[in-house]
Amino acid sequence: MKQKTEHQGVIVPMITPVAAAGSLDEAAVDRMVDFLIAGGVDGIFVMGTTGESASLPHPFRRSLVERTVARVQGRVKVYAGLGDLYPKDAASGNDYLQAGAQAVVARPPVSFPVEKLLPWFKSLLSDLDGPMMLYNIPSTTNVSIPLDVVAELAGHPKLLGIKDSENSLKRLEELLKRFGGKPDFAIFVGVGVLMARGLRLGAAGVVPSTANLIPEVCSSLCSCAERADWAGVERNADRMNEVAALYQQGRSLGESLAVLKGVLSIRGLCEPYALPPLRGLEAKEIEALRQQMGKLGLLNGGGAEAPASRPQKEAKGSATRSLASGGGVG
Repeated sequence: MKQKTEHQGVIVPMITPVAAAGSLDEAAVDRMVDFLIAGGVDGIFVMGTTGESASLPHPFRRSLVERTVARVQGRVKVYAGLGDLYPKDAASGNDYLQAGAQAVVARPPVSFPVEKLLPWFKSLLSDLDGPMMLYNIPSTTNVSIPLDVVAELAGHPKLLGIKDSENSLKRLEELLKRFGGKPDFAIFVGVGVLMARGLRLGAAGVVPSTANLIPEVCSSLCSCAERADWAGVERNADRMNEVAALYQQGRSLGESLAVLKGVLSIRGLCEPYALPPLRGLEAKEIEALRQQMGKLGLLNGGGAEAPASRPQKEAKGSATRSLASGGGVG
């Protein structure tokens, strides 16, 4: 983990807590934020893939940003996902920036023509009133942002970096070879099984969905990378992938998100409700999850086996892939 930028470490693609009727559960947002910061994360990313961005009702999107920002109180950075946008439509992004987000995160619209990506991103950047991060996630958009397009955009004063969730080691290695080490362009790894390798090659950080459940392990992963403790990196990465299998293995992306909420509900962090078209879990499914969590040591606040937490993070917290990719989708 050699890249040092303003944006680095663990950014959590936070789930979106909702009530039974589908409204925003603001009290659960507060609980999640406090739990994540106590676990040592560096940023919270709302309305990402893990946050069910495609299903979020527009009326409460800004409310989610505002509530998150208010609870964070400047302790970590807040990033807001834009979802599907069209050329010269940056109003939502500016709305989130006005609500207090430090940056917005933009992925290509689904199946958008690759040859039009460069002018599309340039138009979006010109219309935004603040920083933006690129988001490459072809598993949901059916579009892979070419590295030549990244090269054309890198250096733009509003572009802070890229979150890359393409499950390709070859692409990740080339991405870091071409753009790693730049102080004004942060590279975040969004695929669980590639995170340890990415940090070793110099990525600025990771965006793991597992951080919703075990933020302290994800924080320890980056802490070990900062110290070049690669054995520690592998140990924490193995734990992250083991926990990710609890809700991802053998499931579609949508199913995994619903199960993750079920797991978090057992920990008392949110309710198990998901937004349509996803289906929340039934009581018998919750109970089966509880038993699996017990075997993984995830009940009663359990998370890591023996993580090394970053001293500077302890001050922030309170006292008190294919889907086999290990929590990579944010």
